[in-house]
Amino acid sequence: MRPLVKLALAFGVKHAQLEALLRDLLLDEARRAWIESKGSEPNISQLSVTTGLNRKAVTAKVREPEDPLPHTEMSAASKTLTLWMQMFADNPARRSLPIVAEDDAPSFEAVARHASRGNVHHRAVLDELVRLNMAVEHGGRVELNATAFVPAKDLKSMLAFIGDNTRDHLLAAVTNTLGAEPPLLERSVFAGGISLDDCERIHQFVRERWSELHYQLTKEMTRAYDEAEESASGRIRVGIYTYYENGASEYARELPTAPSKRSRRKA
Repeated sequence: MRPLVKLALAFGVKHAQLEALLRDLLLDEARRAWIESKGSEPNISQLSVTTGLNRKAVTAKVREPEDPLPHTEMSAASKTLTLWMQMFADNPARRSLPIVAEDDAPSFEAVARHASRGNVHHRAVLDELVRLNMAVEHGGRVELNATAFVPAKDLKSMLAFIGDNTRDHLLAAVTNTLGAEPPLLERSVFAGGISLDDCERIHQFVRERWSELHYQLTKEMTRAYDEAEESASGRIRVGIYTYYENGASEYARELPTAPSKRSRRKA
């Protein structure tokens, strides 16, 4: 929880706000647990007993409207950029596209329409990518200006990415820990007592390998998306991370002296 608290303090979040967030999550998860185990919605008293919150707090939360962060995986801009990047990887000339084109010629309009299944107008998608500095528009054409959908100029979207990525990482670990379902891939490799130069060298090595895997994964997911029926509801997120620093982290437990591989369960 320390990284979360660090982030909260950096943005001026206080104890009362964190307490309210934890209360809301307790209620949401308690409700999910009741539905999964009993097949029915819990009442106020049941939620109160399960969470330890008083009935007044439970009632207030149930009646409170939600204001969630945007869902990054549902973003038409994200889907469009991912498809465009795949086209660019296959053909570098696709870095620049006409915004609209006649017949079946490649165009940004066609990419956005395909990526969003026609649910979002291409102009709205383009405006969002330009706003995030991921695309540059000039003379009836648009040029790719990003290597991934990381909206660094949009704080709310960046926070949404933190939420989505860390949520699914932790869900994989929790699923494996509870052991109620087949184990998911959830591993990392750690080394302590090496130089910062070597840390950065390994970091760049992983970036290069991830770029190759990212391209292959994008092709597989795009194929699955294109072939899926309209009623398909499955979702998958594949991620990777690297973190290094100088000295023992206050967030880490006692560091081993030799590299170790962590795998909660083999998959």
